[in-house]
Amino acid sequence: MSENGSSLFRRATGQNDRKTVTFGDAAAVQSLPLWSALSLAALVLFWWAATRTWGFPAEFRAATKADFAANGERFTQAKMLVQCNGAPADVCDESMYTQWLSPRSFPSPPDTWSGFKMLWTDGYKGVTLLTHAGTSLWRVLRGMFWGCLIGIPVGMAMGLSSRLRGIFDTIVELFRPIPPLAILPLFIIWFGLGDPSSVKLLIFASVWIMIIAARAGVRTVNLSKVRAAYSLGASKWQVLRRVILPNALPELFTGIRVALGVSWGTLVAAELTGTGVGLGTMIFQAKNFFLLDVVVVGTATIAIIGVLMDMLMRIVEARLIPWRGKG
Repeated sequence: MSENGSSLFRRATGQNDRKTVTFGDAAAVQSLPLWSALSLAALVLFWWAATRTWGFPAEFRAATKADFAANGERFTQAKMLVQCNGAPADVCDESMYTQWLSPRSFPSPPDTWSGFKMLWTDGYKGVTLLTHAGTSLWRVLRGMFWGCLIGIPVGMAMGLSSRLRGIFDTIVELFRPIPPLAILPLFIIWFGLGDPSSVKLLIFASVWIMIIAARAGVRTVNLSKVRAAYSLGASKWQVLRRVILPNALPELFTGIRVALGVSWGTLVAAELTGTGVGLGTMIFQAKNFFLLDVVVVGTATIAIIGVLMDMLMRIVEARLIPWRGKG
């Protein structure tokens, strides 16, 4: 194995070149791609095994698939179980198969993949998965934009002024613990149904996190740096722009990442305000008709987009704050 190949293998499996590293060195702990891949594979394997129907007559399975294909219907294990229960006992009987988790309670991986292909090409109620995801993403980004635009200045003001801290502290601590779902009926009454209510609910979900992150970022600024800037003749605006804001960036990026996660968690509730398009809307409508594969695809899409956004934030953070964690 080449030297580069050996280095990649050591990084993937956790073998460290620093032989002096001992238990308790937190700086040496990192996420290992190989173990992450194995964990994901084990999760998918358990999902497949738990929802797989074992001991099913192969002839009946093949004939059912052919019937669905001839009628232009999408084949799923849940539909096959319904067909089996309605068939004569000598053709297919419920005692012939066993399963840990019924596909009628949770869809199997093949059924979920089939639902994904259907949503990608034909869509749900004429709207494709890409359109649902794009609409939801746009709502979350708008909510995050206004949450940051309001929350960061307020939080920094609270960290720099005792008077402003006293004014806003009660408001922040009073409204911060309120779950967005609890205030959803009021938002519908105040702003009506549809997109305006959903975006404002996402603003409500993110603004308090950004206020606290900005306030914490200001409080972590080293006082010696501020004094050094003043001793060199810097004005208050220059100290804010050149010293306070750069040193508060790590906390601000942490707040943005947390607020993004909370906003995605609030997305389904936000889209219960009468929106016609969106992942939350699709999930809510599909569950009324027990379309579990559509529900799981929508939920998985929210999770995947959330992970991708967090990874993007990590990349941006590494570029903009290369000094983080280096003293």
